[in-house]
Amino acid sequence: MATTLLEAHHAASAARDHGTEALEEATLQRIRHHYLGALAKGDAENQDANTTLTHKARTLINRFQRFEDMILRFATDLSVPFTNNEAQRARRPVKVQQRTPGGAWRTLQGLTDFAIVHSYLDTTKKWGTDKLKVTVDDST
Repeated sequence: MATTLLEAHHAASAARDHGTEALEEATLQRIRHHYLGALAKGDAENQDANTTLTHKARTLINRFQRFEDMILRFATDLSVPFTNNEAQRARRPVKVQQRTPGGAWRTLQGLTDFAIVHSYLDTTKKWGTDKLKVTVDDST
């Protein structure tokens, strides 16, 4: 499955780089064929045993079957990114702040201040502006 998803990612990236609106139908069909083949292989390999690992594998296979459209959305709609890393990167400092000793916000105002500053700096980064320059310019 990992190979199939990486193949789809490379095909979608190449299509985006060439400025096309969508993947060719033949490429999409090949990706779906490999996707369904990976599911069938996983299902066949996890039929006989009744262990915790095989139960988890069957659960994962069921999810891949149920959410196929959402999982392959990046290949069918080229405006959708392959990963949601940008969203995760935006959340990461908040989780790090929560986990550090003394990092728990003591007041609602402290949490609000942190969220405002973090949102502002994250936005400047997305605009491609230097965080330090913006901070210095805005403070003067």
